[in-house]
Amino acid sequence: MTFEKVLAERKDKVIYKDGDTTIKVFDSNYPKSDILNEALNHARVEETGLPIPAIKAVSVIDGKWAISIEYVEGKTLEKIMEEDPDNFDKYLEQFVDLQLMVQSKKAPLLNKLKDKMNRKISSLSNEIDATTRYELHTRLESMPKHDKVCHGDFNPSNIIVSPDGSMHILDWSHATQGNASADAARTYLLFALKDKTVADKYLDLFCKKSDTAKQYVQQWLPIVAASQLVKHRPEEEDFLKTWINVIDYQ
Repeated sequence: MTFEKVLAERKDKVIYKDGDTTIKVFDSNYPKSDILNEALNHARVEETGLPIPAIKAVSVIDGKWAISIEYVEGKTLEKIMEEDPDNFDKYLEQFVDLQLMVQSKKAPLLNKLKDKMNRKISSLSNEIDATTRYELHTRLESMPKHDKVCHGDFNPSNIIVSPDGSMHILDWSHATQGNASADAARTYLLFALKDKTVADKYLDLFCKKSDTAKQYVQQWLPIVAASQLVKHRPEEEDFLKTWINVIDYQ
């Protein structure tokens, strides 16, 4: 089957545009359970009323599983920030406001963030030693349990800005319910992988707008760094291990 055009190519999937539909086609060896879980996450978040494209179908195309959602015309917020650096602070504020909107919602049937983090830490026996894994599990267990919608990969590349200025949030494959500060810590880490100055500016703004102590978000950083490490990206490994080994923040 042929589609109108390729929007993006990833290691394990290709994303196409076909008329008013975006079609994400997964590699044949991609776990079926992960694909179905992504579609279910998307549907559950869609029911909260957040600005996300509606899911249309889960299907098999040329022997490969695919998820179809509404196509949203526009540019990523990441691209807009790059093209208009003079207004970066304005865009960053809109970004944080959108994240706080996500975190104001609840979706009781989503997987729990703590359960997912525990599984990821346990899977890192080849990357980090048993003592560090124990410390991470202990820290995770001590963190307060919440039930807010957490995106799990909230960054400007996952936000489409339409020509009318409206924003739409993509990629709910990592969505969970849990502690909003854990999701903020992950966003901080994603910014820090590219530019720590921007990451610090983001965290200051998030903490101000959410009335959250910065130290509280920072307590999550070793945990989310460990969960990012499971992606096995060589260019990130040294940086992430540095964060994992930092036990206390000033």
